Amino acid sequence: MPRTINLNAKIQQLRFFLHRERRLPTYREMLDLFGYRSTNAVAGLVHKLVALGYILQDNEGHMAPTRKLAGVVKLLGAVQAGFPSPAEEELADVLSLDEYLIRRPESTYLLTVNGDSMIEAGIHPGDIVLVEKGVAPRNGQIVVAQVDGEWTLKYYMKDRAGVRLDPANRNYRFIRPRQSLTIGGIVRGVIRRYE
Repeated sequence: MPRTINLNAKIQQLRFFLHRERRLPTYREMLDLFGYRSTNAVAGLVHKLVALGYILQDNEGHMAPTRKLAGVVKLLGAVQAGFPSPAEEELADVLSLDEYLIRRPESTYLLTVNGDSMIEAGIHPGDIVLVEKGVAPRNGQIVVAQVDGEWTLKYYMKDRAGVRLDPANRNYRFIRPRQSLTIGGIVRGVIRRYE
């Protein structure tokens, strides 16, 4: 009678190995990791993990972790940000922050914010912004722009006089390019860590 495997436990073991070693284990290492006696058992597990989207495997047997394996956080439900309400903790799903925050990984980069010109938009010094390049900005979107040779983070506005870059801090004035303007991308998200 074939024994049943605890797939969730195997996935957690793989995640731990991946984060510790920065790579997937080899078939031989999986023998020890999972307590298997044959590489056929390992091959069967790998086949299941490929089918479930945790691992990619090419025709030559090379393996790579997917985001589903590498960057998953439990999504436990929702919480009220207004008046308190009874909360029930239940596993609603798992969530990859990369998949949630990034639409086009090949066109997305991160920048650390310096300065306080966007604090009224909720972007503070030390925050990290996710920027998507290669997209034309619309009025009201926050952009990374090079204005007359200097890089800045501002609201993009286009009016009769041309392009204007607006701060989100009353202590600063808007900027109009005098010689050159290059849009480096549109801000798609902000990451802040609380200590």
